[in-house]
Amino acid sequence: MAQDKSEVLQGTLDMLVLRALQLQPMHGWGITERLEQWSEEVLQLGQGSLYPALYRLERQRLIKSEWRTTENNRRARYYALTPAGRRHFDRELAQWRRISRAINLVLERGGA
Repeated sequence: MAQDKSEVLQGTLDMLVLRALQLQPMHGWGITERLEQWSEEVLQLGQGSLYPALYRLERQRLIKSEWRTTENNRRARYYALTPAGRRHFDRELAQWRRISRAINLVLERGGA
């Protein structure tokens, strides 16, 4: 039986998180909501995968974080892209587009 929720391909979660943070700083729940909305609810991110990715990106200095108050008057850690994170995302996106185009070419010409 097929799953209703798709798993994020290994290696793409970091790129998706960086993309979500391009517009504005957000807390973890906001990142999850944005990615689910943009993917038309196909991608479902759990805390068990999102927060390790956020910590990893912060250790790599691709994002930074700070405590703020949310719209609901709660304290939350907000994440924002650093200049290095923006450059990294641009490189990763270019590579993703090149690879996904090549995969699509193979699938379209495979004669299925």
